[in-house]
Amino acid sequence: HMAELLYFMEKLRSLLAHHSYVIQRYHLQYLSQFDALVLNDTIQGMNVCPEEESVLLSSFVSTLSAMTLKNLDGGGEFDLKPFRLDWLRLQAYTSTGKAPLALKDYPDLAKIMNMAQFHTRMMDNVNELLFETADLSILCFHARVFEKMFSQSCEDVSMQRYLMSFPLVCSHFSQCLHPLCPEETEEMEQQTLKLCVTFLEENARQTCTVVLDICAEQCNLNEKLLPKHSAEKISTVRNKKLKKQVPKKREVPKEKPGTESLRKDRAVVSNLDKMHQMLTELCTSYSMGADFTVFKHILVPAEFLLSQLEMRLTKVIVQMASYNPSTHDIARPSDLLCGIQAYITSLHNLSCYINIDVSRLVKNVLLQQTQPLDSYGVQTITTLYTNWFLEGLLRQASSALIVHCPTTQCFINQNIENEQSFNAEEYSDICELRSLSELIGPYGLKFLNENLMWHIISQVGEMKKLVIDNMDVLVQMRANYENPEAMSILHKKLTGCENVLKRMTIVGVILSFRSMVQDALEEIMDKHCHFLMRPIKCLKDFSYSDTDIKVALDVYEMASAAGLSCDIDPALVAAIANMLTGHQNNIHCLATAVNHLAAAMFTVQRKSIQKNLEEFLKVASSALLQLGQSEERVEMKNRDSVYLLLHMIVQESPFLNQDILEKCFPYVLLRNAYREVHQIFIHTMG
Repeated sequence: HMAELLYFMEKLRSLLAHHSYVIQRYHLQYLSQFDALVLNDTIQGMNVCPEEESVLLSSFVSTLSAMTLKNLDGGGEFDLKPFRLDWLRLQAYTSTGKAPLALKDYPDLAKIMNMAQFHTRMMDNVNELLFETADLSILCFHARVFEKMFSQSCEDVSMQRYLMSFPLVCSHFSQCLHPLCPEETEEMEQQTLKLCVTFLEENARQTCTVVLDICAEQCNLNEKLLPKHSAEKISTVRNKKLKKQVPKKREVPKEKPGTESLRKDRAVVSNLDKMHQMLTELCTSYSMGADFTVFKHILVPAEFLLSQLEMRLTKVIVQMASYNPSTHDIARPSDLLCGIQAYITSLHNLSCYINIDVSRLVKNVLLQQTQPLDSYGVQTITTLYTNWFLEGLLRQASSALIVHCPTTQCFINQNIENEQSFNAEEYSDICELRSLSELIGPYGLKFLNENLMWHIISQVGEMKKLVIDNMDVLVQMRANYENPEAMSILHKKLTGCENVLKRMTIVGVILSFRSMVQDALEEIMDKHCHFLMRPIKCLKDFSYSDTDIKVALDVYEMASAAGLSCDIDPALVAAIANMLTGHQNNIHCLATAVNHLAAAMFTVQRKSIQKNLEEFLKVASSALLQLGQSEERVEMKNRDSVYLLLHMIVQESPFLNQDILEKCFPYVLLRNAYREVHQIFIHTMG
């Protein structure tokens, strides 16, 4: 096979270059201790030896005898070209018809001198000797034939370990250049590099395909061990214990995990064994050398493999997410994380075959997935999950099809006729959000938060229009909040109250989801960067918005990026600044919206947050006390729930406390409201 022949030719060249000192030492001793002695004995046995020929023969013996190991060990360079030129001169003298000394009469002399000449070339002219005996630059002019030989070798599994010899041969093509034809240099350089890169990329592509096939097989085996597959087994065992009759179905029994490792005969070869054997053959070719030079360009074969793995692995991760924009289907973050971990574990085994930096590869790929687009301009899992949570989960939560449950800290589906295509709890519980934080990291969650802020600002913009429409009435209510009769009249003049309530609820849902994501990120950061989290927490605890708001916002931004909750949301502050230049209807999220929006808006306007919130509390308390005196059924229907909502605003606010609330709103009303709402809940739920 041509690939094997080229491989061993290149191997011999590399061995000669690597062991040049040993070769020189051997031939030096051969020349001085054997060739010189045999040549001297041959000269002594010659009957006729003219003076000029005698001088040349004597110089041969003296030159060879004078060579010692001290010259070699001292780093001296040998130049034996005069010796070889004298031998050519002697051949010319002794080959004429009338020469007194005929070389044909002394064949032993010719044999000894030719052997000595070869030995001298091994001392000082190995490269030229290799050029004469193993020059492959002629293949430069037969590129199609060369490519065909490479393709045939790729198809033969036994020849795959020799594939790297083809790009190595391209390093000899520079020997085809000639000083009298300088115009050929540039074109030949481009063609040679193109051919060499083609060979390297194809070799890397084949290796990458086998590696990822092995990773996919290991991922499938790992997927069988996930806890979600144990339910069927548990159900079967339980039915056997209870002696329940299972309906007979013609189903093929599923194989248990681990059965693929059971073998009755060692000669049986599985598909995974074949792939490992193929990987061994392909990776063996990379052992020929870490790099080589082609027309002054240094090429590293392992980098071509890393580039292919990075490109293909990026596509595989996005495919594993299984995102369908039309149906809003996507893989659970925990399932995707398990799959990626299985791939990474298998990839690290690649370092047993070839010396490459797998850790650098994994870091590059996963770091790209934390950005909206990867290095090839393709959407990453950060963008996919951001779109899914916004369009799939939060959109349905805004319509109350999915509700936020503060107790379990997740979103749950409503029991309605129109069933959702997914179970919200399976995507929003703490385990899934932790997995999401592991996958996309702080950078990806920052992108998610930016999109959440955009949706919040769109709702705030609509509420701003309603505020402008009711500006006169609101100003009068602020001035007359202690006048019950005036407040009652002004309250009836307000328009779009339901719209404001709905939009504030949507904002609260989004902020509640963001709070859950931030908590998950904080746990992940504590797990991986505990040494970094402690100084960040210390800075946050000793930063006060009352002293220097700019410094405090910078600290809050850093803390928020690490997943810590802050009194003032820096992302919301920035979003509003740019703009200014678990109940069944998610109403409990309204408290979160009020606190976050108030803190952000008053920070942008450089006003005291606590002072303005206290004023808001007085106005709201006055309106609610007036509501308690109303006898209209519509206003009395949710009166107790609104009382509790006011209490929730105070509980969640870092700027308000219970003492401030009791100054303007009696606690006895809150206690009665809790009792009434609890009784209604028991009556409704049975």
